Amino acid sequence: MNDRAVSVLEKYDIEVLRSWKGRGAILCETKTGVKILKEYKGSSERLLLQKKLLQAVKENGYPRVEEILSTREGELLVRDEEMISYYLKDYVQGKECNSKELSDCESALKQLALYHLSAFLPGLARENDLTGFSLTAELEKHNRELKKVRKYLKEKGQKTDFEMVLSHHYDFFQEKAIKVLEEKRKMEDNSSKENKTPKKLFCHGDFQHHNLLFTGNQTFLINFEKFSLDTPARDLSLFFRKIMEKNGWSAAWGQRMLKAYESLRPLSQEEKLDLYYRLSYPEKFWKIVNFYYNSGKAWIPAKNLEKLERLLKQEEEKKHYLEEHFMQWILH
Repeated sequence: MNDRAVSVLEKYDIEVLRSWKGRGAILCETKTGVKILKEYKGSSERLLLQKKLLQAVKENGYPRVEEILSTREGELLVRDEEMISYYLKDYVQGKECNSKELSDCESALKQLALYHLSAFLPGLARENDLTGFSLTAELEKHNRELKKVRKYLKEKGQKTDFEMVLSHHYDFFQEKAIKVLEEKRKMEDNSSKENKTPKKLFCHGDFQHHNLLFTGNQTFLINFEKFSLDTPARDLSLFFRKIMEKNGWSAAWGQRMLKAYESLRPLSQEEKLDLYYRLSYPEKFWKIVNFYYNSGKAWIPAKNLEKLERLLKQEEEKKHYLEEHFMQWILH
């Protein structure tokens, strides 16, 4: 973020009292509160839809989201002299959700449930001709990529320590990925026949602890740039997986967090299964493989091997939790 970006603030109908640099952004104090100017790489159409989504969610009963501001001319995107795009929104000051505090995580999932209750907006989806995200299509793509990298590793001659460990465990994760996809397809077929397909809503898309702020007696959701029309399990799985990984896939944590969400928005059987398949799929293994294959292979960072070894430990914990506890919750 360069200093010239400050000049774009003149295009807004605000009086800037002072400004300072934040993480990848510029913060500015105005008479109507603190604003944040962020660089933006997406399209103006998507930013407009993001603004409409935030307004619609507020009108539908969930007011604790940020607001994107327009310039005097009614534009959402502004450009500096280097043609770098920015947008301005309200800045919320507060304490981030602590991933090691169970009470924080329970509060986070209650907020997610409240948000989801207000984020079913079929009219907005129709207006923008959105069909929504397909988990099956994404898993099919991931599995094709895993197959391609497996072939590459088999044909590779001399291997690094990382590649040897990766090759040793590859079949286990690849077979798991294939099995999850097969089960997901069967579930989709059954749900379609019974007309019980999980409904899609406007997911936050990046529901993580740092995008949830506690301020006074209120909680705010911020950073909606990755919003997506998908089932509720998209947001749930991202947050749930990260918190559970940080806490050893504790059954007690899992039970309390799921209970917190369902206390305000009970999940249907199909939504529970959707969540199960998202958690079961070896997403982190795919990410490690994807990063390895698409980066320079002449030098492989030691962190890659550390991530892989940590994943092997977490996979055992996750497997135990999903089989012994999560399935009981689904069948309950």
